[in-house]
This record gives sequence, C-alpha cells and structure tokens, in this order.
Amino acid sequence: MTIVSLVPSITKTLFDFGLSAKEIAGRTKFCIHPAPAVHQIPVIGGTKNIHIEKIKALKPDLIIANKEENVKEQAEALMKDFKVWVTDIKNMEDNRQFITDLGSVLGKENRAAEFNSELDAIFEQPSVLPGKKAAYLIWQNPLMTIGGDTFIHDILVRTGFENIFGHRTRYPEIGVQELAGAEYILLSTEPYPFRDQHVKEFGKKFPESKITLADGEAFSWFGTHLLQCKSTYNTLRNL
Repeated sequence: MTIVSLVPSITKTLFDFGLSAKEIAGRTKFCIHPAPAVHQIPVIGGTKNIHIEKIKALKPDLIIANKEENVKEQAEALMKDFKVWVTDIKNMEDNRQFITDLGSVLGKENRAAEFNSELDAIFEQPSVLPGKKAAYLIWQNPLMTIGGDTFIHDILVRTGFENIFGHRTRYPEIGVQELAGAEYILLSTEPYPFRDQHVKEFGKKFPESKITLADGEAFSWFGTHLLQCKSTYNTLRNL
C-alpha cells in the first residue's frame, strides 16, 4: 500500500508505525518529522494548496487528510480518483480512534494498541488545577486564541490548565484587554512563531501573569507525536 499524507502529524505517525519512504508516496512541505527520512518523500504542496496533478502522478492507494488542516474542495477533487480518508480530531478520544483505525488499515493493530496505552499513561484524564486560569495564543496582530471545541484546548486542560476562552469556539480573535484575567499566558511557537522577545513584551503588559512559550507541536500535532512531548507536559503541569 502507498499513502499520500496531507498533514505533518499524520506523516510522523505513519513513520512511527514503521512505514518507510517507499510506502509514504507524498507529503506536504510542512511534514518535517522525522528528519532526515522524511526528506526522501516527494513534496505535493502545502496543507492548504496541494498540487492535485502531482498526487495523481504518484497513484497512491490511499490519501489521508484532515478536516481542519486541508481544504475541503481539494479533498473532494481527489475523491473523484482516489480513496481519501478525511480525519477529524477534536480531542484525545478522537485521537485514540484515529490511531486504532490507522492500525487496522495498516494491519498493525497491536502497535496501535501499544501507542494508545502509552498515550493513556500521559493523558489519563483532564486535570484542571485551582489557580491555573490560562490563555493560549496562536496568533498576533490580530491576537487569536483557542476555543473549547479544539484539540489544543483538550491538551491544555489535560496539562492542568483552565482555558479562560473555553466558552468560545474555534479560533476567536480577542482584544488584549481580555487577557487580564489570565494567570498564565502561553505563547505557542506555531502557527505564529512566538519567541522569547514576545515573552518579554507580554510580561511588560501583564506583570502579574506568568508568560511562557508553549511548544506548538506538543499541543496541535495529533497522532503519535504526542508521545515525544511527555517532558513538555510535565514541565507545564509543574509551572
């Protein structure tokens, strides 16, 4: 079976399942893990602007996409000629099912069960702790955060925080004044590349809040990549 992956975290998961560059026929330019093995795979565009003709030339047996990461119309165009699996991962329960289903597709059910068992050990249950009201920022100019119906929100809660924007949906724009109630402000390293300079800037605006960078991959890369982020979650839980 040859597979084209349209999502970085899916590409990483396929490698973790033991697939090689021969079986993963195509990837996006944002599929950067695991290096250098991933560089052997042809690039078929970005997550939002895939090159359909390049994918057709690869003649994959399966294309794996994601509802949030990819463009609906492009996925539907591919469905005319190929089998396309559009994943939809909103929380860890969805992630568990995705890994189970992928294990079935690949004939690696036992490996899938092992991955899920390891993930369960990291995320046994949501564990919001008193006094950890947090805002997780994904963009600047305009400021954007995460609502309660997102995968990032679920990871945030499972690392012990209360999302002060959990009552909102998707990725709302917010005013800087709305951050005043946050005891913790997490600045994600992706999609916006927040860095140390931004930590200092937000620290001046909100001296009573704890400002910290958050590894964007640890919060948004569903699949098996989460297993590599255990130390990140432990550090955040101990803030």
